[in-house]
Amino acid sequence: MEEPFAFGESFIHRMSPEIKIAAAFILSLPAAVSQYFPVLLLYLGISFCLVMFADLKPADLLKRLKPLFLFLLMIWIILPLTAEGQVLYEWYWIKITRPGLVLCTGITLKSISIVLILTSLLATMPVAALGNGLQKLHVPDKFVFLLLMCYRYIAVIEEEYRRLMRAARFRGFKPGTNLHSYKIFAYLAGMLFVRASLRAQRVHRAMLCRGFNGTFHTLNIYHTNGRDWLFLAGICIISLCLTIYNWSKI
Repeated sequence: MEEPFAFGESFIHRMSPEIKIAAAFILSLPAAVSQYFPVLLLYLGISFCLVMFADLKPADLLKRLKPLFLFLLMIWIILPLTAEGQVLYEWYWIKITRPGLVLCTGITLKSISIVLILTSLLATMPVAALGNGLQKLHVPDKFVFLLLMCYRYIAVIEEEYRRLMRAARFRGFKPGTNLHSYKIFAYLAGMLFVRASLRAQRVHRAMLCRGFNGTFHTLNIYHTNGRDWLFLAGICIISLCLTIYNWSKI
C-alpha cells in the first residue's frame, strides 16, 4: 500500500516513533472532547503548524482530506435542518437552527484538526516503524501483530476481490439493483472470505517454519534524543494548558 507521507527529511520525520505516537494521542484526545471554539481554533492552528514542520505536500494532503470533506458536507446538509433549537432562518418547511450550525462548526474544527495531527505525526513513518513504536510503548504484542498483518494483507485481499470481479465480468455479469446481482455479490464475499482464510493459514504455517514466536523484530533502530523529549514536553504543556482553559470556560 502507498505511504505518501512516510519518508522525508523534516524534523518530524526524523523523530522517534514512540514520541510521535505519544504526541498524537496527547493532542488528539483533548481536541476531540473540547467544546470551546477558541480552544478548537488553537488546536487547528497547532495542526497546521505540525503540517508545516512535517513538510507535507499540499496535493497529497488534500487527497487525504477529500473523504473527510465529503463527510463534513453531508453533516452540514443534514444537521442544521434537523437539530432542534433557535431558528435562524426559515423558508417554507426549511428551518436552519442555531444548535445545528454550532454542532457542525464544532465537528468540522475537531475533524480537520485531528486528521491533520494524525497525518503529521503518524503518517510520517512507515507502518513497520509504527509497530515498533507501539511495542516500545508496551502496547500488547497481539494488537501490534494484528495491526501489521492487517496492513500487510489488506492490499492482497483487495487484489483478490478485483480478480474475482474480473472473472465475473468476463462471464457476462453486470452489477445492478436486482436479486441476481445481490446473489453474485454474496457469492463473491463468501469466496473472498474462504480464500482469505486459506491464505492466512498458509502464511501462518510459513511464519512458523521461519521461527515466528508472536513478536516482530525490526532491523531499524530508532534512538530517542533530547530534542524528541523536548518536543513531547512542549506538546504536553500546550495540551494541558488548552484542556484547563477549556474546562474553565464550560
